[in-house]
Amino acid sequence: MGLDLILKIAGIGILVSVLCAVLKQQGKDEYSLMVGTAGLIVVLVMLVEHLGTLLATVRAVFKLW
Repeated sequence: MGLDLILKIAGIGILVSVLCAVLKQQGKDEYSLMVGTAGLIVVLVMLVEHLGTLLATVRAVFKLW
């Protein structure tokens, strides 16, 4: 789970950075900004799923609920 998630995030980051560089060279800065923002949102959505598991583990360790 850990390594798989890290590799997915790294792949998305590489893809987004290449697309942003190509779009900036083409003079389409607005689209480059949108691609970067979309990449960030995709990564955050992926992390939200695992954040629930982390919080449940913290609750269990410290016996909060």
